[in-house]
Amino acid sequence: MRSLEVLGVRVEMPTNKPIVLLKETDGTRFLPIWVGAAEATAIAYAQQGVEPPRPLTHDLIATLIPALGHRLTEIRISSLQDSYFRATLVFDGTVEVDSRASDAIAIALRTGTGIVTTEAILDEAGVTISGEGTQGEGGEGGEVTAEDEVERFREFLDHVTPEDFEGGPGEGPHEA
Repeated sequence: MRSLEVLGVRVEMPTNKPIVLLKETDGTRFLPIWVGAAEATAIAYAQQGVEPPRPLTHDLIATLIPALGHRLTEIRISSLQDSYFRATLVFDGTVEVDSRASDAIAIALRTGTGIVTTEAILDEAGVTISGEGTQGEGGEGGEVTAEDEVERFREFLDHVTPEDFEGGPGEGPHEA
């Protein structure tokens, strides 16, 4: 399994569809997932530490888990079927519950749970974002900062379309 981190949420133009971008923790591939507006908001709120006046559904779930005496131990982006990502919520290391990837990501951010996926999913749907800063601002061997990654993500989203993911493995845009 490969660890992933959530880089951010942004709206892809010109379709105005939200997209969340995950990145391999120890690699160079990114996993773009188109999500619904409500899930994009929930993910962005969690990343920014925004607390809405009333809890969102994902906040409620994150509160219920420990209240019921359980622990969310892992989120797996587990499959890609018909251009939609599925996820598995793993409770107490043994109980698995199917989920949309977007909901699982929103819950993971609220609970501090790690997100993982398989090498096969990254091979099928992962992308490498090229461009300035790939080796960091310092050139060969330079360190790439989180700000560099977010900027590359923004540049990527400014030019990507769902059609960029058509053809070959993982045909069609990938949604959660």
